[in-house]
Amino acid sequence: MCIYFLFKKKKSTIIKPLSHYLNLFQANRGTVRPSGNFNSSADAEALRKAMRGLGTDEETILQLLIARSNAQRQEIKTVYKTLFGKDLVDDLKGELGGKFETLIVSLMTPPVAYDVTALRNAIKGAGTDEKVLVEILASRTPQQVRTIIAAYRQEYDDDLEEDISGDTSGHFKRLLVILLQLTGTLNMCCHVVVLQVLFQAGELKFGTEEQTFVTILGNRSPEHLRKVFDAYMKMSGYEMEETIKRETSGNLRALLLAVVKCARSVPTYFAETLYHSMKGAGTDDDTLIRVMVTRSEVDLLDIRAEFRKLFACSLHSMIKGDTGGDLRKALLLLCGGDDILFILDQFEPIFPLFSPNLSYFKLFSSLFLDTFLFLLMHLCRKKVSIHLTHFGLKCLKFLPILSRLFNSLIELILFQIWPI
Repeated sequence: MCIYFLFKKKKSTIIKPLSHYLNLFQANRGTVRPSGNFNSSADAEALRKAMRGLGTDEETILQLLIARSNAQRQEIKTVYKTLFGKDLVDDLKGELGGKFETLIVSLMTPPVAYDVTALRNAIKGAGTDEKVLVEILASRTPQQVRTIIAAYRQEYDDDLEEDISGDTSGHFKRLLVILLQLTGTLNMCCHVVVLQVLFQAGELKFGTEEQTFVTILGNRSPEHLRKVFDAYMKMSGYEMEETIKRETSGNLRALLLAVVKCARSVPTYFAETLYHSMKGAGTDDDTLIRVMVTRSEVDLLDIRAEFRKLFACSLHSMIKGDTGGDLRKALLLLCGGDDILFILDQFEPIFPLFSPNLSYFKLFSSLFLDTFLFLLMHLCRKKVSIHLTHFGLKCLKFLPILSRLFNSLIELILFQIWPI
């Protein structure tokens, strides 16, 4: 299967294979990207105007800041100080309020500083917010954790490990300390040996050797852990998550599950985190804001895709139903769009009911492609001719590939080639 895009310009035609654009797109899976027409002075003046006089133009503030990358926001903050002699974040705090203020201030904070502040507040406030410790330390890479530790020391003149150790206890504390000490050069001994140790500590033992789970899950790379999980499933008949839920409890269980889920897929972990922040009575606004802000330039597109696969609604629709006011507007802009497209994977079981020659499916594919191209032309309002060469679908096994391809094509064109 070979697919090419043909883009017609005024005096020339550029033909490039689809792989060229997919490789470009995979480099950034966030919904927020640097603005192509960025002018820090103009943005600073627009923000100043939105906050002057009676009332505040919240719409301008959220539209402008969410359309800029974090690096561009830092430049705006510097220029604002130069032009008006005031701190932009202080002015925003004075004009905004509630959770909307929390979100906007979060957007104005550099990523590392945001994690550092979140961790500090989690361990130095009234009580300990274990949820924040679990989320940040389980999902960040060893390099990111080292950067956070250094920034924490520079900002507060304290040692992050000592502060966390002083506020936590037991195996939960031990695993947090292990995650803080990761260097990136992880123990890669034979996964069969690791599997046997885990199996003996869990399934073959009355009670659980929690220290064994802590040591093994905290000291292996995600790639190594995935091999262990697969082998564990074959040997025991249980997924690793099932064993952890059955054998552990409390904060340790939450942290072990986070480590396992992040080893499998970080976007899936955050999709579940977002869902549970909005599920049921009330909304955990702090978690919702924290995840949406920290992942908006990293992998929010992937999180959206995983959310749509896991739950009976899209991330966009759930945010729309669970929040309100300017906070909802801002979160929906960060979300970047609604995943309302037809997902073929979900309907794969129906197709074996069709004729063996797949004539119905070929007709469906043709209609889907026509609809896709029509919507694309309409949304972009550009004269773009897209020629798809031979689209032979020989077997049902290509359905998941086709689904992922369609989703990637639409995300690529709407968010990368013509950002909205």
